[in-house]
Amino acid sequence: MTAPTIKQQVIDALDQLPTDATFDDVMERVYFLSKIQRGLDQLDRGETVSHEEVKRRLLK
Repeated sequence: MTAPTIKQQVIDALDQLPTDATFDDVMERVYFLSKIQRGLDQLDRGETVSHEEVKRRLLK
């Protein structure tokens, strides 16, 4: 099974919004999906940070 296209993901997200959704609601949802996809792509490329590194950065 192939992954849905970005267009299909946006259509699906729009279908899940209430009928009275605003443009801001739409943009927020698309932005959220974009950030999730970006994180998954980074994970696939091995661009991760260890738990210890996160703790070290937060303690600065």
